Amino acid sequence: MKLHSTQTQQYQTITGYELDSVEINAITYKHSLIVLPETKPVEWPVSHFDAITVDNFAQIEANQPDVVILGTGNKQRFIHPRLIAALTARRIGVECMDNQAACRTYNILMAEGRKVALALVMEDA
Repeated sequence: MKLHSTQTQQYQTITGYELDSVEINAITYKHSLIVLPETKPVEWPVSHFDAITVDNFAQIEANQPDVVILGTGNKQRFIHPRLIAALTARRIGVECMDNQAACRTYNILMAEGRKVALALVMEDA
């Protein structure tokens, strides 16, 4: 699905997505990644949802977002609270949703000027 352009072109904006990929500023990615509004997307070493560890969230925590949108793949799954305890202790919210909903939500929050991090799990990566 292609998304419409907005006034957020200077930021890392989701411009499209498919079941096996995401497009950020017209560049397609097929691996798990972390997206922040003001920095280039970085690879996230997560091969599938069940492989997520505390250390994977430490990589996100280092960026000090206000909220993390966790794209859990092609279906919504919920992360165990012990994996996000460090984020919760720092009052960083974590919302779990399927990748398509995560992409849309990230764009909305980013456009509102929120300090948001998008962590996408690409199951077939």
